[in-house]
Amino acid sequence: MAYNILIVDDSASMRQIVKKIINMSGFPVAEFHEAGNGLEGLEECKSKSIDVILTDLNMPEMDGFTFIDKLQENEKFHDIPVVVVSTEGRSAVIEQVTNMGVVEYIKKPFHPELIAETLKKLLGMANGEQESQDTEELDF
Repeated sequence: MAYNILIVDDSASMRQIVKKIINMSGFPVAEFHEAGNGLEGLEECKSKSIDVILTDLNMPEMDGFTFIDKLQENEKFHDIPVVVVSTEGRSAVIEQVTNMGVVEYIKKPFHPELIAETLKKLLGMANGEQESQDTEELDF
């Protein structure tokens, strides 16, 4: 099965890096969807079928905290797994978003294989799937 992934980050280059990492890992993607902030992310959720969301926290217009909160308030979206990918590493913030329903937290910079491993774990994929060795040499 291939999955629809929404990447929400105000940095277009970070969205491209995450897409490249996922593609290089061999993770089965049907479609990537992108948003530059939480408001755009909500619009993507309304108009597309999304299986998992990777979001930053610090963004203009609607930050990741508000975005996550809005997802949790909506019955249609509250079951979509949300992974935070952020430079914010304070334990209080990690605890806050975990209490809001975030299923995983990845701190930037991160090792590329961590994104694929997290997605596979969340979506119940077998651990034995082959991953590209190219991702091991990158650090974002």
